[in-house]
Amino acid sequence: MITAPDPHTPLAPAGTAATASPAPSPATGPAPSPAASGRRLTVVADQAPDSPARAGCNSSSPVTDAPGEAARPRKTAAKAGADLRGEVLLTLAQLRLATPRQLKVLLLPHQQDTDHVRRALRNLLDESPALVGRTHRAQQSYWYCTPAGLAEAAASGELVPTAGRTTGKRIAASKTGLREHGLALVDTVIAFHQAEMAHHADWQVEVAHPTPAGNLVPDAVALLANGSSAFVEIDRTMSYARLIAKLERYEAYRSAPATGRGNAARAPRSHWQETYAGPHLDRRFPLVLFVFAPAPRRAAPETREAAFHDRARRNHQMTVATTTLHRLTHDGADRPVWQVVGHGEARRRLSLPKPR
Repeated sequence: MITAPDPHTPLAPAGTAATASPAPSPATGPAPSPAASGRRLTVVADQAPDSPARAGCNSSSPVTDAPGEAARPRKTAAKAGADLRGEVLLTLAQLRLATPRQLKVLLLPHQQDTDHVRRALRNLLDESPALVGRTHRAQQSYWYCTPAGLAEAAASGELVPTAGRTTGKRIAASKTGLREHGLALVDTVIAFHQAEMAHHADWQVEVAHPTPAGNLVPDAVALLANGSSAFVEIDRTMSYARLIAKLERYEAYRSAPATGRGNAARAPRSHWQETYAGPHLDRRFPLVLFVFAPAPRRAAPETREAAFHDRARRNHQMTVATTTLHRLTHDGADRPVWQVVGHGEARRRLSLPKPR
């Protein structure tokens, strides 16, 4: 007797056994956790936004033409972000404080905005302990190294060893003009850097120099691109008497007696010769450059500069020159913006030595 097939039993496809088990469904992976999504966003945020996306793909979706291709741009972007964080930290350790705009001009001059620098600053701030700190005033942020940041920068070996290097916290939070003085110094560094007269990494801030009359502490010392050095002083509020006294301290440093015993091949040399002349026995004393910057309730920088020239005497053993912060930043450090002290009304213009 032949029975009809049950209509509710599905027929097996031709060429397969009726007892074959159904094909397993593909395994579905667990949904990414919010934390994992956050990590991916962090990596993507470090990528340069101006990197062009490949044709036919979403800029946020990596193209996997070859094994490992997706990870390659992420590694490069992460390294670039780490490099920028390191440069920001070293720059703040050297210059003590800066604004995001100043850091962008020094480190990313071709970027249109400060987003990359601000991201690097936030990352350094989020470290434990924080490597940088900040203060706010009039919708502007001022950033500086913390003690942990200074230790990290010093451990890199990239900084010139300097005794007594301090953070810029006191300067950044100051309400007595110290912050504006520090920012004017950074603007001066930027002007030299843009003119390729001195790299921003070749500056030292407030390094003590011994003299018989007490230590000379310049606002900064710059290693110029031609291999010579220059002392740089920023003036905003100093009285003329103190300016002249500072000039006399430079003369005391220049004329200080030789130190050390010397030897048969070389006579004893003074501190400045050992520090700045190197093997060049005929190298002159470093330039002494005064930059007059604006300050509230003070005479205009041009007026103070002219009064300083009237009071300062010419010194044939060292070259002293002045400019204003406006001339320096507007015309450039490589232009004849410097006026040599000691030439009366007919002030001689000075151009800094060109790079070698």
